[in-house]
Amino acid sequence: MDVQPEKLLVSGGARLDGDVTVTGAKNSVLKLMAAALLAEGTTTISNCPRILDVPLMADVLRGLGCRVDVDGDVVTIDTPQEPSFHADFPAVSRLRASVCVLGPLMGRLGRAIVALPGGDAIGSRPLDMHQNGLQALGATMRIEHGAVVGEAAKLRGATIELDFPSVGATENIVMAAVLAVGTTTIENAAREPEIADLVHMLNGMGARITGAGTPTLVIDGVDRLSPTHHRTVGDRVVGGTWAFAAAVTRGRVRVHGVDADHLTVPLERLVAAGAVVSRAPDGFEVRMNARPRAVDFVTLPYPSFPTDLQPMALALAAVSDGHSIITENVFDARFRFVEELIRMGADAHIDGHHASIRGRDQLSSAPVWATDIRAGAGLVLAGLAADGVTEVHDVFHIDRGYPDFVQNLTSLGATVERAPDR
Repeated sequence: MDVQPEKLLVSGGARLDGDVTVTGAKNSVLKLMAAALLAEGTTTISNCPRILDVPLMADVLRGLGCRVDVDGDVVTIDTPQEPSFHADFPAVSRLRASVCVLGPLMGRLGRAIVALPGGDAIGSRPLDMHQNGLQALGATMRIEHGAVVGEAAKLRGATIELDFPSVGATENIVMAAVLAVGTTTIENAAREPEIADLVHMLNGMGARITGAGTPTLVIDGVDRLSPTHHRTVGDRVVGGTWAFAAAVTRGRVRVHGVDADHLTVPLERLVAAGAVVSRAPDGFEVRMNARPRAVDFVTLPYPSFPTDLQPMALALAAVSDGHSIITENVFDARFRFVEELIRMGADAHIDGHHASIRGRDQLSSAPVWATDIRAGAGLVLAGLAADGVTEVHDVFHIDRGYPDFVQNLTSLGATVERAPDR
């Protein structure tokens, strides 16, 4: 898929005001698509976000022998009786989430060759826990010629304790274990809503999984799964981005399509910064009537503050009244975003996995570069709080995670334009 280079021209000074609807979660839909490999036949996934990563994952699945149709917010996947076990083609190298085909291929076929994936430049994300979990189920795993290679005569249930509640490792182990012989227990499992969404889909296919949302997942293996229809959970990171956008611009934004309970800690932090937050059956509203107060943020796995909202927290801190400390405990290179904020006049310093920010009343416009999906969105938020017009380059990152981003910003009163980036 060729993506023409573009940049965003973000005019500062707008106070965002209005309604925005969030669609399905990027961090869920790609794993749901991979789960379709576990059952022969046609699986349909609705409420899919219109982002670049969805057609990329569709290409990954096509390379494995599936027929995939992407029509608006609906993805239809027809999985053959014997899909290929070799995921080695350009789409894999461009998509970190493509590694999530490893678990279903091992579960369904007992064999997988998956090229080491690409994705965002946010630090090291080794596959050790993925491989160790599959080895505990009886697979032999190795890295060979730039690919993860797995083989197993038959996977068998085991008790697996993760060193860290890794989302990706939890997902791959669950998808491998659903067709294993016996019972698998995952201790220190990831608790994210996207894990619960995957479990809900797998149970709809005939799996027997309990414990979603807790640190212990129990999977009783079954002989086969059947295709299903599943609706993707709302994207809490996109919803959280709009919440922070309201706070940064001292605006008022009503967010629909996401469960506020999935954003408890971020919304509590915004209240501490001076925002007024009210919940609704289908979302929430965030209103900031004055300059935000400085607050500290610490990223940790769910249900704590998510690393994916760390750039938005930094953008808020950059214009808050006072001194904030942001501590990053998940991805070691995410503070590359701070270097771009400094271009915009932010008073920020990095010390290991801490960033120290003294807020300014207004940032200054500058050319900046998105290094990953969330950094791109955070730079746009910072641009909304700057004087003049901020140029955000490498906008394709934003398009990988935020559907209709410019249209939504415009509907909320911002002046943001796409332009060729030559």
